[in-house]
Amino acid sequence: MKRARFDLPAPAGDSAATIVPRTSPPPPDAYLRTALLAVMAGALLSAAGFPLGWMVGAMLASAYLGWRGVAAVPDWVRPAGLVVLGLGLGQTFTAPVVAAVAGALPVILVGGLGAILAGIAVLPLYRRIARVDLRTAYYAAIPGGIMTMAVLAQRAGAGVPAVTLAQTLRMAAVVLIFPPVIAVFATGARDAAFTADLPPLAWGGLALMLAGGAVVAFLGGKVGLANAAMLAPCLLAMALSGFGALPSSVPRWLVDAAQVAMGASLGMRLTPQALGGGPRRQALAALVSALAISALLAVLGVVLGLVSGLPPVAVSLGMAPGGMPEMAVTAKALDLAVPLVLGFHLVRTVLCNLLVGPIWRLGLRIGLFR
Repeated sequence: MKRARFDLPAPAGDSAATIVPRTSPPPPDAYLRTALLAVMAGALLSAAGFPLGWMVGAMLASAYLGWRGVAAVPDWVRPAGLVVLGLGLGQTFTAPVVAAVAGALPVILVGGLGAILAGIAVLPLYRRIARVDLRTAYYAAIPGGIMTMAVLAQRAGAGVPAVTLAQTLRMAAVVLIFPPVIAVFATGARDAAFTADLPPLAWGGLALMLAGGAVVAFLGGKVGLANAAMLAPCLLAMALSGFGALPSSVPRWLVDAAQVAMGASLGMRLTPQALGGGPRRQALAALVSALAISALLAVLGVVLGLVSGLPPVAVSLGMAPGGMPEMAVTAKALDLAVPLVLGFHLVRTVLCNLLVGPIWRLGLRIGLFR
């Protein structure tokens, strides 16, 4: 079994360790107990009509068991869920949809830059509550994703535990808040330009896609592709769909199963052990700043949507400061321009990798960060 570390999130599946840190192996029935409760909670919330119910229910269930020290999720679960999700998202990129996303690229770039600036705007609020140094507050406040910001923070000499805590709690808060809020405005918000006509389910074709997705995910990880478990299968499905060679659609029930896998893994990040036992003020700062930046980016998303003529609800979801897989599956669950939402999150991830470090250095030089 892998033991949890807190210097950086484990790269496998681009997630932190999915087993509660402990000095002894988990109980023999911990895996089965976690799986059963995650499925039951997910099914209950889904039946109740809660948006993203499968993921949220599984997340809450595994977090509850994790706090009691009796939960365990195998390391392969989240990567497997990401492979399925990547294929499910990539299949929506037919040739007309790709053209529509390409046409929206200027707006997507503005959205990515706006997300970074929104993080800088809430930096003083986070720092005031958390009482950390300015460098750590900077990397904790910008919504670039857990893995991306942890790596960048380590390179910059910032406090990685505080950054990881802030990014993790922000993602959890967004997963809980955004889906139900977005669902209120989602009715009738579909945009035909970002809607794909998919082929019917073919079991042989689906098996080939899953096998191919697993292979490219493995190869992508070997060559250092960021979030390879999701992006490599997504690129494969995009290529097949764009050339009209998609052998099968990915059924909804399989995406729901991927939600359970991702939710259970995310819940394991929310225990005191996995979060490193950071000071309560840092957790409070993460939650308060998450609400502040969520409000800023929601407003910016609506404005960008109205000005550009893109669906404002989908743009707001694309601007949400949550993780790329989680927000993309939210878009799929709500049938909201999945390729557009994914485009926003992909571009923001790239921009964060390219610009967060240089912006910090420039800010120090001109006296912006003091």
